[in-house]
Amino acid sequence: MRVLFALAYKDYLVIIRDRGGLAMLFLMPLALVLIMTSLQDNTFKAINESGINLVMLNRDQDSLGMIIEKEIINSNFFKVHNKIDNRIPTEKSIREAVASGKYQIGIIIPAKATERIREQVKRDMQVVFSGDSTVKPLNDSVFIGLYIDPATKNSLRSTLQGSIREFTAQVESHIILNELTQQINRHLMVKVGDLNRMKHGTVFYREEYVARGDKNVIPNSAQHNVPAWTLFAMFFIVIPFASSMIREREDGSQSRLLTMPCSYGSIMVSKIMVYLVVCYLQFVSIMAMGVYLFPLFGLPALDVSGKLISLSVMAFAAALAAIGYGISVGTIARTHQQAAIFASISVVILAAVGGIWVPVFIMPHFFRILSHISPLNWGLNGFYDILVRNSDLADVIHYVLWMLLFSIGCLMVALYYHRLRKEFA
Repeated sequence: MRVLFALAYKDYLVIIRDRGGLAMLFLMPLALVLIMTSLQDNTFKAINESGINLVMLNRDQDSLGMIIEKEIINSNFFKVHNKIDNRIPTEKSIREAVASGKYQIGIIIPAKATERIREQVKRDMQVVFSGDSTVKPLNDSVFIGLYIDPATKNSLRSTLQGSIREFTAQVESHIILNELTQQINRHLMVKVGDLNRMKHGTVFYREEYVARGDKNVIPNSAQHNVPAWTLFAMFFIVIPFASSMIREREDGSQSRLLTMPCSYGSIMVSKIMVYLVVCYLQFVSIMAMGVYLFPLFGLPALDVSGKLISLSVMAFAAALAAIGYGISVGTIARTHQQAAIFASISVVILAAVGGIWVPVFIMPHFFRILSHISPLNWGLNGFYDILVRNSDLADVIHYVLWMLLFSIGCLMVALYYHRLRKEFA
């Protein structure tokens, strides 16, 4: 046991003397989490808090134009502008403003749009009640101009088009019922009241984020970014871990250690102990940033109340997976260049496939299947289940087991290559 602690103390000294490595292990992940969360949170605010610039020219000034303008303003989804450079816009100026990127969307509601709808409905009703099929209805369509910046997402365009169709349908429905009331009262002996007084809108939507238990959690940027970049930071220890193993082999430190009353397994156990502490400190520091520092920057705070035990177990399993991967890379690689290049590229690939940068559900089908073999995806899903879905430890234990099995598999590979190298030495 004394030998094991002596080896662990040696690894501790190696780590603290490498100030550049410590900065990479702690300061860079913290900066990365803060930057990425700020960017994502500002994106959410830009979308949800009237962040999209829209210029509107309402030439109708009647029911259709007023309803569309009112509903778009009340949606709190856009910054609505009725002037460009303090001037009433024209169709040409709106096109140029949207094309230049000054506004993301431009809307032009044509003059007398509501009046044309009334005339169209009135003519249609006359045709219906007259029974004269030879009378042709009017074909006076109303075109609402919609100009969109090519950089605007298609989902936003579809949402806006759907909303305008809904508003237009409301106006048309109201006009149709008014005209229908008049025609019925004109042609029938029994008078009817205003059909628009009938109750509308009996179907409503109730939206909520559902999670296990009684508490409903609204996802935010902190809950998505903190666990993602915590895992990325943990797995990035593969680079200094593998480099320290290769350095010990090259300068003869490992050979001298093996002459002492200790085995190769003891050397690996001591490294695992020290780097487990490093990974857990990474986890604690990034979580503490999410809880205490994010609110100071106007970001949503990370809520970990009642979840620390489950989060700690997930972090422990993820740390073992990262350390096991580092041992296997450090054992197989022969030079610092091999270890650094392979470790950095492989961790980035595992992170990309695992959903750290791009959510798995929007990936192509092949990559969604491939994501299941990434240990970062297992850890990310476990953290998401705990933070967002209110899962407890029993619900994520399978992710813990997968990461432990991954760590054991990596250690077995490292042991095999170590014995193979001894045989051919």
